[in-house]
Amino acid sequence: MVDVHDKATRSRNMAAIRGVNTRPEMMIRRGLHARGFRFRLHDRKLPGRPDLIFPKHRAALFVHGCFWHGHGCHLFKWPGTREEFWRQKIGANVTRDEASKKALHEAGWRVGIVWECALKGRQRRPVDDLLNAVSDWLNAPDGDLTLQGLTEDEPEAVPS
Repeated sequence: MVDVHDKATRSRNMAAIRGVNTRPEMMIRRGLHARGFRFRLHDRKLPGRPDLIFPKHRAALFVHGCFWHGHGCHLFKWPGTREEFWRQKIGANVTRDEASKKALHEAGWRVGIVWECALKGRQRRPVDDLLNAVSDWLNAPDGDLTLQGLTEDEPEAVPS
């Protein structure tokens, strides 16, 4: 499939994609702050530069975009153009994510991942349910967290 944009337009579109302060990240930040959790943002000293760091709970939370981090959900679809480039790019992101998670564990941090599909799309979870799950995880003494969109055997999400 041929790209529908010329090179300059595609470049401008790709440059506009943010790595921080994304809409899913802001939803999580606002909700957790309203629940009384205090955190630091994008700490460059920690492996993988987690989106939110909760030093009091020794927990690091990532809010991953399903496309950029290669999540196998309904929101992820391999691009039809430059397939080799995208497979290498997304594959490197997945490898880097695993290395960051391992390094954080070795440093004594708990790791949480909230996938974009948990917040948007047809399989999204109710925001309050998602925030409750993150809050419960933060208050737990140990363990990791992974939140993704609802599966077929779970009840359908209620729009929030």
